Amino acid sequence: MNSKEPEENWEEQKKKLKEKFAALTENDLFFTKCKKEEMIEKLQIKLGKTKEELLKIIAL
Repeated sequence: MNSKEPEENWEEQKKKLKEKFAALTENDLFFTKCKKEEMIEKLQIKLGKTKEELLKIIAL
């Protein structure tokens, strides 16, 4: 079982994503469980990645 809270893990993931994709903003990476699909769709458009590619990168 992961001892980290989901929010902590997401903060770490956001830092990694921003390092890898400099064009991403805080608004692009705003995440709540109920808005996950919406965020993924925005990232797909902005980064030109498939949903599967993004899920592998961010491991949500």
